[in-house]
Amino acid sequence: QVQLVESGGGLVQAGGSLSLPCAAPGSIFSIKVMGWHRQAPGKQRELVATITRGGSTNYAESVKGRFTISRDNDNNTMYLQMNSLIPEDTAVYYCNAVSAVPGGPLSYWGQGTQVTVSS
Repeated sequence: QVQLVESGGGLVQAGGSLSLPCAAPGSIFSIKVMGWHRQAPGKQRELVATITRGGSTNYAESVKGRFTISRDNDNNTMYLQMNSLIPEDTAVYYCNAVSAVPGGPLSYWGQGTQVTVSS
């Protein structure tokens, strides 16, 4: 199973910033949408942000104005810049990519990276 590679998680104080990069292996072609999801303890996984190949973005209401998603299509890499972090942002963050191939879309995930925001 091909996996995306995430990094950049860690412990940060409230009000601080973190940047999460996500790299898709070169074996994944025709990536249409990339995104970040997160899962806090005892909660369901939720969508944080997505970005299309053309650069259109979508954000969860809870992160609008604080998080910025971007991508480098040439290098199959995506970034999540997180500013003004609050304790409620504490979660495991997962990178996702959806590729369009004959027979239907394929979804790929990373292993997850822990983000902890202390108050």
